[in-house]
Amino acid sequence: MLACQRDEFDIPRDVAYLNAASWSPLPRAVQAAGQAGIALKARPWGITAEHIAGQCARARAAAARLINAAPEDVALIPSISYGVAVAGRILPIPRGSRVLVLGDDHSSPVLEWLQHAPDGGYSVETVARPADGDWTAALLAAIRRPGAEPLALISISSVHWADGGLVDLAAVAAAQRQAGAMLLVDATHHAGVLALDVQALDPDVLIFPTYKWVLGPYGRAFLYIAKRWQGGVPLEQTGSARRRVSSEATPYMADLGFTEGAKRFDMGERDHLMGLQMATAGMELMAEWGQAAITARLAWLTGLLAEGLAGTGVEIPPSPLRAPHVLSLGFPGGMRPGLIEALAERQVHVAPRLGRMRISPHVYNDEADVAAFVAAFRALA
Repeated sequence: MLACQRDEFDIPRDVAYLNAASWSPLPRAVQAAGQAGIALKARPWGITAEHIAGQCARARAAAARLINAAPEDVALIPSISYGVAVAGRILPIPRGSRVLVLGDDHSSPVLEWLQHAPDGGYSVETVARPADGDWTAALLAAIRRPGAEPLALISISSVHWADGGLVDLAAVAAAQRQAGAMLLVDATHHAGVLALDVQALDPDVLIFPTYKWVLGPYGRAFLYIAKRWQGGVPLEQTGSARRRVSSEATPYMADLGFTEGAKRFDMGERDHLMGLQMATAGMELMAEWGQAAITARLAWLTGLLAEGLAGTGVEIPPSPLRAPHVLSLGFPGGMRPGLIEALAERQVHVAPRLGRMRISPHVYNDEADVAAFVAAFRALA
């Protein structure tokens, strides 16, 4: 199990920050990377094409390492919604088919399909939140539902953002392939902290941002696209996506053919040196600590939290059905108004999500943070 990494962050001892699923603090190394990027932009005569190319390649490789992808299959993008919009352009959804989404899933993997379903002539089917919290079983039942329209696409978060429910991606992918459908995974709460192997899973599209679990800045994300879809037209038309558009040679637009691989789907103005360097530093830290060691620590912390909450009357999803790094509490009589704010006044920080309380520790948390939460919760709730 990974040791507590609090010294790598600027977190006062009296602050119990248990809200990584909203925003992660920036490690000192990531702050330093951002400051180095700012210094470079402040004196831009030091910026070279070679430096920019190296930063893009390093970021692509760091993201690919977290999901066991080839770097050439990863695009540099700004957000999950951007990645889903790319998928909406390149993935064919036939008329008369259906797209599966999770009930109350985050808006990013859902709204693209709701927006285009009427004109596209397909339906969007929402899998209702199961009473027992088993999202995997509910999804499998929806995939195999007798008499349903042909299934074109499953577009889901692998960890439900509000209740922390964990989807068994291997089981869903097997059923999806059997149904002849495609799979899009929003891995926001998965990449870096849980095992994820796109070579084994073979999703059509998988996306994750950096500002939560992989300890990076806002406005940076990464898009994995299976090779079978890399011939599509990107969302933006940029010079970097073409074979030879160069400001340093003539003719300027010498070859407008698209580049090979996922690079053609890179965002415009991808060369954001501060954000790119910060995102890379955060992902490299996560890889250095090791996914299995991180998972073990976070599962231990959420286990301590669950133990400390015994007898308080809150509903906690069964361990096999929830992500090991997210503990989402249900309140049979409703959550007390002002509870989140009252906890924050005691320097205990968690998040309200759809009537539940979401607690999400990371590598900077320890037993003292757990104890601070439990004491404050018991005093207030």
